Amino acid sequence: MTQHFWPENFRINDIVDGFLQDGIAVDVLCGLPNYPKGEWFPGYSGKGPMEETYHGARVFRCREIPRKGNTSVNIFLNYVSWPWYAWRGLGRLPGDYDAVFCFNTSPVLMCWPAIRYAKRQGVPFTNYVLDIWPENLYSVLNIQNPLLRRIAQGVSDALYRRADRLIAMSEPLQKRLMERTGKGAEQVAVIPQYCEDFYAEPRHDPELEQRFGNRFNLVFTGTFTPAQSLETVIRAVKAAREAGAETLHLLLVGDGMSRNALEQLVRKLDAGAYVTFYGSVPATEIPKFTALADALMVSLSDSPDLGLTVPAKVASYMAAGKPVLASMDGAGSAAVAEAGGLTSPACDAEALAGNLTALYRMSARQRAEMGRRARDYYLAHYRRSELLRKLERFILDGTV
Repeated sequence: MTQHFWPENFRINDIVDGFLQDGIAVDVLCGLPNYPKGEWFPGYSGKGPMEETYHGARVFRCREIPRKGNTSVNIFLNYVSWPWYAWRGLGRLPGDYDAVFCFNTSPVLMCWPAIRYAKRQGVPFTNYVLDIWPENLYSVLNIQNPLLRRIAQGVSDALYRRADRLIAMSEPLQKRLMERTGKGAEQVAVIPQYCEDFYAEPRHDPELEQRFGNRFNLVFTGTFTPAQSLETVIRAVKAAREAGAETLHLLLVGDGMSRNALEQLVRKLDAGAYVTFYGSVPATEIPKFTALADALMVSLSDSPDLGLTVPAKVASYMAAGKPVLASMDGAGSAAVAEAGGLTSPACDAEALAGNLTALYRMSARQRAEMGRRARDYYLAHYRRSELLRKLERFILDGTV
């Protein structure tokens, strides 16, 4: 087997590390890395490698159609191709497992092979619901056909019902899953996404500080999709600058299907002097950017269903001990508010601009106090050690 050292930036990588550190043997069935651009990572192609090791875990990869260009057609083909290839590849797994676990980002179809395998092996299957479907699908693909929507709803509900155990990131999501599946609270646990410990360790980078110093840096890290509503953030930054936040600078660290549209918006608004697209970096490099930041930005679109979830970046932002601004509704907004951050309704550029201006005008001492409260909230709610233990107990024993 071969080993590569920069897998796709998903939190499941650290969960696997945590399981291994706690003496739990892990085999992984996954696709070939091509997210978010839809291009194969260095060292990979459509032909593999199909078996590797990752920090001691055995990794079995299956083919998929890459989402190259992030067009609607390619995203759809990507969504349906991996579950098909994974189902065909189940026989490659060695077997003799105590449990099956799915870290269920989009699409919901990715849990189908896991369900089939768990039933075949006679072991419990736990699904960690990170993107609620079909609602999340509609935030990425504009599907209006009533028949297609009924099919998506029926398939999603059926897959959630077939899981022995479900994990929700928030109490509102737990309630939604219980209503849709008929499962009781003992079968649907609330376990927020933790953040890796390295997010809590600032890393000052002289090169970044020289390039972006002497500005008020608002930093966003993550994937650019319609669900993030980053156009709202860009418009709010422009409005805040016009209201007096003269050195405000938006640094976008990441990539994704919305990047071209966002770059076009920046050109249209003539905002290139104060909006920077940095590109993707490994997760371990993110503390360089949070250390640089004067404030950290999290946003979602105004879909009420997205309000059921708490974006994973909320935990990592709070761990950095910097002021957090949220432009979103629901559970994520509530968490930021409880931690002393500034919140505004989803897709409300005017309200976000007001918060940006207010933060800009605060004293350094006031902003430092906001950062301290955010870090305290992280320590109380998002510590890796406690949440990892909860995951292990629920997956293996069904208890929290």
